This record gives sequence, C-alpha cells and structure tokens, in this order.
Amino acid sequence: MVDSALVLKGQTIAYTCYTVVIMLVMAWFALRITRPGKSKVNPALFYTFVGFLTVLGVSLHIITYNTIPWSEMDLKRHEITPDQSFAIDVANHEFILPEEKMVIEVGQIVEFDVTSKDLTYGFGLFREDNTMLFQMQVVPGHRNDILWKFLKPGLYTIRSTEYSGPKGIAMIEENAVEVVEP
Repeated sequence: MVDSALVLKGQTIAYTCYTVVIMLVMAWFALRITRPGKSKVNPALFYTFVGFLTVLGVSLHIITYNTIPWSEMDLKRHEITPDQSFAIDVANHEFILPEEKMVIEVGQIVEFDVTSKDLTYGFGLFREDNTMLFQMQVVPGHRNDILWKFLKPGLYTIRSTEYSGPKGIAMIEENAVEVVEP
C-alpha cells in the first residue's frame, strides 16, 4: 500500500503538467486564429495535438488508477480479515471511541466501523502535520467502514470531515490512534 501523501504529490505533478500542455495548445490555437493575415490553423497539426492530449489524458488515468492506496484493498475486501477492528459511534456531534487511545502495530490491517446515531458525519484520520491519511462519510442507517493498512508509526487525530452543523467544527479527538512498531 502506497502512502496517500506520496500519491497526492505524484498526481499533482502529473495533472499539472497535463493542464499546462492543454493551456499551451489553447493559447497557440487562439493566437493562430486571431492573427491578422494568415490566421489558418493546419487541421492535421491541430488534430495531432488533440489526439496526443487525448492519449496522454487517458494514459494518465490508467497509470494513476491503481496508485490509489485503498483501491486494491476495497476490491479484495471480501478476502481480507482485519487484524483489528474498532467500533466507533457518533452521536450528538461527538465521537464515542472504544478506548481512549487505539493502539495499532505497523503493518496491521485495521477496520474502522463507524455508526452514526443521528446525522451524517465524516470520519477522517489526520497525521501529526494535519494532512489527511483517509476519510469516509458516515451516514446513519448504513454500514460505514473502512479498511486501512498502516505503514508508518505515529499519532493520528480523528476529525469530522463532513458538515454537520455549527457544532461539527469541534469534533476532534486529538491523538486518538497511535501506530507503533511491532
């Protein structure tokens, strides 16, 4: 499983370059058709650029499809038995945790099974630098669970990532998850 921060950096670079190339082609096209005098655009050249951008865009999507850290685990979740499972309830803008600090060993696959008793909430796990490791929406009356394999030790904070009214901003459980070396 690849770290989600690394995936985000790679996708940001790839899609930024792709967008810049598209913008340059658009600027070239605009300059060519608005130039006085010879304002024609060679159709073969134009359609070559469009074809190149199409192939590049589809290729980027295919290449980055399997880099999403949780996609493989979600596709094979019926075959996976988690090493640990934590049942977490959410009600009245408060996370009700099974224990004060959930301790997990590096390399373990963990299931977070979150149940909302009243509203739609978010369940996000954040690193110490406040970047998000993962998140999911927690809808009342539905199964809301996520499997995750932790690759690095550290302390993680739980936060609501869904707007649930003005009280939702205070839904933060500092250092609620600790990942330790085995």
